[in-house]
Amino acid sequence: MGAKIKEYGITAPDTKNPLSDPYPFNLMFQTSIGPSGLSPGYMRPETAQGIFVNFKDLYYYNGNKLPFAAAQIGQAFRNEISPRQGLLRVREFTLAEIEHFVDPEDKSHPKFGDVADLEFLMFPREEQLTGKSAAKKKLGEAVSKGTINNETLGYFIGRVYLFLTQLGIDKDRLRFRQHLPNEMAHYAADCWDAEIECSYGWIECVVLLIVAYDLRAHSEKSGVPLVAHEKFPEPREVEKLVITPSKKELGLAFKGNQKMVIEAFEAMKETEALEMKVALESKGEVEFHVCTLNKSVTIKKNMVSISMEKKKEHQRVFTPSVIEPSFGIGRIIYCLFEHCFYQRPSKAEDEQLNVFRFPPLVAPIKCTVFPLVKIEKFDVVAKKISKALTTAGISHIIDITGTSIGKRYARTDEIGVPLAITVDSTTSVTIRDRDSKEQIRVDIEEVASVVKEVTDGQSTWADVMWRYPTHAVSHTDEEPADEE
Repeated sequence: MGAKIKEYGITAPDTKNPLSDPYPFNLMFQTSIGPSGLSPGYMRPETAQGIFVNFKDLYYYNGNKLPFAAAQIGQAFRNEISPRQGLLRVREFTLAEIEHFVDPEDKSHPKFGDVADLEFLMFPREEQLTGKSAAKKKLGEAVSKGTINNETLGYFIGRVYLFLTQLGIDKDRLRFRQHLPNEMAHYAADCWDAEIECSYGWIECVVLLIVAYDLRAHSEKSGVPLVAHEKFPEPREVEKLVITPSKKELGLAFKGNQKMVIEAFEAMKETEALEMKVALESKGEVEFHVCTLNKSVTIKKNMVSISMEKKKEHQRVFTPSVIEPSFGIGRIIYCLFEHCFYQRPSKAEDEQLNVFRFPPLVAPIKCTVFPLVKIEKFDVVAKKISKALTTAGISHIIDITGTSIGKRYARTDEIGVPLAITVDSTTSVTIRDRDSKEQIRVDIEEVASVVKEVTDGQSTWADVMWRYPTHAVSHTDEEPADEE
């Protein structure tokens, strides 16, 4: 590659400076293990491998049945050449991954019907290659037409869409883009990115792919078969390809490379093996490419026996396929901040007020509690409500500083608190919605249950508006928040 760079005079596009010769670069961080530091180790670039190496135990815990899934969240580390774009490209990040193991011959999903009617922006590879834009498509149609490989992958795409939109991601700035052939991982059967549009453009935040590579790779290196079994009600007679290498002849011909040639035989597909059988019978020898040697070798008829034999099988042994949704938590949170932030004018319209419209379900602080004015009887009621909210497990802030109510509303709006409880009586209080600024009046004993109902997602603000009397605002609703 270095010679070609010099031959064609390729330079840096911006500076036109000459490029250095290519050199190896490991995207994994190396560290030293043990007191002597002589054992090298590598920090994990993803969380998934811990699930794959434990497949045998997980399969056993699920009663030796498919499908089943395992999930893990934790830190991952990648030696990025150029970290940039805030939380979007970093060397240490939080990754959440699901590994859903399925029978490769049955990728249907019993709950696919629950998401089949979802319609959202999709960007299949054919439309990318022809210069078209992403367009809204029904998930069920995309699966039935083969745009999405199978029902289980489609089901997880639908669930990721629901997850992101319920978090607060704008559905019109969310699309699912299929990988192009030149960017598809060599081991993936299909791959889609959930991309979210933000100030940096369209950002890949979730990857969904279907693979069988990892289990096979761990099996080959460890010698432990990571496979599943399907027992037949009655034995079945099947034709099986049998490849029997002659270790003696291969050893004489290839010496130390014998093992790699045998491994290449074992990796052959049935069609390739049968073509070799025909060539050996007609010509006596055939050229055979061995990937690990990076060259072709001559195989003679006495070096390998290839045949189709009838055998009775009581079970099918196979490597499961895996549907893997992988979530970049930092990227999702960054895009959520951008999508939830907006500004609105103060009541006097002389200043723009900052607001985060986090959905109640994900807002870190669910509500604020403060007396309308600083008098002892209102402080007592505020503390009583705070105690009830704590008992109900609702995160909240109590503010009895006496700052004007408008400033306290603005202060909580700009940190995304969805509800504000104002104590203006000893028997009832008002609850204010952050986005509509509408208020309802609720008895003190019911406050905690109403807040929990809304913040747990059991009811919407519109639902509770029907049940409780509205409160006409008689005090200053909003003032600019003091900077602290």
